Amino acid sequence: MAIDEGVAPAADTGDGEAVHRLKPNAVGLLGVVFMAVATAAPITAMTGNVPFMVSSGNGIGAPASYLVAMVVLAIFSVGFTSMAKHITSTGAFYGFISYGLGRTAGLASGLLATFAYVVFEPALIGIFSTFATTTLKDQTGIHLPWWAFAILMLAINATGTWFGISVAEKLLVALLATEVTVLAAMAVSVAFHGGGPHGFSLAPVDPVNAFKGTSAGLGLFFAFWSWVGFESTAMYGEESRDPKKIIPKATMISVLGVGVFYVFVSWMAITGNGEAEAVKAASSANPLALFFNPTERYVGHWAVDVMQWLMITGSLACGMAFHNCAARYLYALGREGVLPSLKNTVGRTHARHGSPHIAGLVQTVVSAVLIAAFWIAGKDPYNALYVLLAILGTMAILVVQAVCSFAVLVYFRRNHPESRHWFRTFTAPLVGGIAMLGVVVLLVSNMGVAAGAESGSLLLRATPWLVALVAATGVGYAQYLKRRAPERYALLGRTVLEETKER
Repeated sequence: MAIDEGVAPAADTGDGEAVHRLKPNAVGLLGVVFMAVATAAPITAMTGNVPFMVSSGNGIGAPASYLVAMVVLAIFSVGFTSMAKHITSTGAFYGFISYGLGRTAGLASGLLATFAYVVFEPALIGIFSTFATTTLKDQTGIHLPWWAFAILMLAINATGTWFGISVAEKLLVALLATEVTVLAAMAVSVAFHGGGPHGFSLAPVDPVNAFKGTSAGLGLFFAFWSWVGFESTAMYGEESRDPKKIIPKATMISVLGVGVFYVFVSWMAITGNGEAEAVKAASSANPLALFFNPTERYVGHWAVDVMQWLMITGSLACGMAFHNCAARYLYALGREGVLPSLKNTVGRTHARHGSPHIAGLVQTVVSAVLIAAFWIAGKDPYNALYVLLAILGTMAILVVQAVCSFAVLVYFRRNHPESRHWFRTFTAPLVGGIAMLGVVVLLVSNMGVAAGAESGSLLLRATPWLVALVAATGVGYAQYLKRRAPERYALLGRTVLEETKER
């Protein structure tokens, strides 16, 4: 799956200074797919989002929401992958938007994407710590404070990034395979037994039902939320064997593969309970009963115990993947000397492992500070740390995805008219961009409900303003560089492995 061929030589930026490269040829197609899917976190998306969608969103239409989201994200990915066939950059959105809409928009988007991935890691540490504390107490009687598990996950994430992408890939493959297996076992068992107590029903996968229920907008938002991280395929381009072919394939496999899995598993969970019973289970004091009940009935009690442990490892895999993403974005900004002091610190790679080791350590410190702040404030690791930071990061990354779609339109019109296509480089990115903006509206409209117990939180109310502030900071600083340091401005988003014609 992975091939290591040494660390790439440092490249020249045009100002006489070298850029430290990540290790090339370190990961293949399956490795990139596994890391992207791990970022989407199937078991966390299913057990964390589906019960809420069924109880407070579009009810039994939750699987249909995943179907709608899959189609929209597939359309978005057409434009995204068209760009990936031309530009290979670990900065992904940062590089794409810089080439499409210019350096100012690129830096603003790069900061937003970095901000999103930076807060995603402590968010996942929050849910990991919650799952670990609860499961350990329930199944062994041992009680440990949640912050102990937070420290453990910080250490694991930092170690994985330090030793390079190949080590992280192996860990993520093992963790992801187990969580997918147990969810698939439940779903296949329900299907094998002819459905639930009332047999099969096509109502949960009827697209019309995605737009019905108590709050269809909330259900659709949670469906899109379940895919956050799939776009991380592009940031592994510089480390993959044949990025112009691997990244587009990995992206579409991640979107469609995860989509089919989400639709099938959520459909079988509802069917396995029975439609009315599914809503009751999701609305109960233990909403995980939506998955635990059919798992126990059709697979066995042992599978419920295993599922609880895999919820821990699944959130660990997701947090590890987001740590990798954050480290690579910090590295991408650092190697271009966005701030002069960053180039030989955050912008360096490990001499032996070719990893963004310093950027990874910086990300670990930032995550630790955020976690400590929530702990000192006495906040709950799930209701506050996970939910609030996940909403904040999701809003930021959705804005960047929308901007990237519009960047595709401009990029091909200006730079590669010979590769323009009515669907791939015009219709798909246009529809994808508008759809992503629509999802942002869904998020803003349903933030209070999504935040649950923290609906009155100051951080939640400040979320749109924080996202706007980060973007404005990028715009302002880019304009400052343009006037005061044009040589550094010229490098923004331009350190790529290659920018070439599609093949």
